[in-house]
Amino acid sequence: MKTIRTTIFTFIIGFLSSASCFAQETSGGWVKYENNPILGGDLGTIFDVSVMKNDDGTFSMYNSWRTQKSIALSQSNDGFNWSNPLICFPFNNETGWEYDVNRPVVIKKDGVYHMWYTGQVKAATAEGRSWIGHVTSTDGKLWVRDIPRPVLTPDLPWENVAVMSPHVIWDEEDQLYKMWYCGGEQIEPNAIGYATSKDGVNWEKYAGNPIFRCDPKNEWEQNRVGGCMIIKRENDYLMFYIGYKDMYYAQIGMARSKDGITGWERYENNPIIFPGKGWDMHATYKPYPVPDYENNRWLLYYNGRAYDHEQMGMAIHEGLDLGF
Repeated sequence: MKTIRTTIFTFIIGFLSSASCFAQETSGGWVKYENNPILGGDLGTIFDVSVMKNDDGTFSMYNSWRTQKSIALSQSNDGFNWSNPLICFPFNNETGWEYDVNRPVVIKKDGVYHMWYTGQVKAATAEGRSWIGHVTSTDGKLWVRDIPRPVLTPDLPWENVAVMSPHVIWDEEDQLYKMWYCGGEQIEPNAIGYATSKDGVNWEKYAGNPIFRCDPKNEWEQNRVGGCMIIKRENDYLMFYIGYKDMYYAQIGMARSKDGITGWERYENNPIIFPGKGWDMHATYKPYPVPDYENNRWLLYYNGRAYDHEQMGMAIHEGLDLGF
């Protein structure tokens, strides 16, 4: 009898431990916002955002509005409560490569807003193709196509049919625009490449691309990686990226590199954000962290998927020190 009770007790403890592990949704001090999702619902799929904190303390979120095939702008006074999106950069059937525009990154330099974005043909099918374009704005709302062609095209074997999801910074020290972008398959890219530019339009791809591939030894990212966001710090470059366990199950991790190109070291507690219950039960994609210096915390925006519906949510890290 004692043996049976011991066996049952051991089973219960093991089950509870497994359930607790299964219920875990974050690591590294990150906590999902209790009122997630913050944008989506009846608006349809909204994904892959770029968030700016403006000079007046408000926030601007440039997002991919799937049902409209366009890039939209939402605004917020506190980073938590967002206005409904308004299209600020629509698709264009006339150019031949912008039947769907999405996955933007926006920066402001010398009073001018720059947006790099993905232009796609048959965006939701494996037969499609993707390119990267560039537009500018004086107010962050009305955008002008400065050139009709893409600024980056998939012309290398590893890029296959798609380059997409650009993240760009202006490096004042090096006097260069630096871009990290994804390449590979159309539905989900396979790896991350790197390019530089003096003007944001004419780009030189790094000869050693791709600079960041999946690690087959890490089950959570064994299939592919993509959708990165880069922050240049005093001594290194910090990357937030998507790791795919398989084509449909995605999580978010961190890595760092001294030069932003080589020698990437992954965070030991990856992944930091992974699927939970309800709205993000099947995948967590495309991280975009914003330091909130006034409140000594990070706000990390990401899109979560349940079945075929993607919405925007956020996670919070109290304290600016990420321990990495």
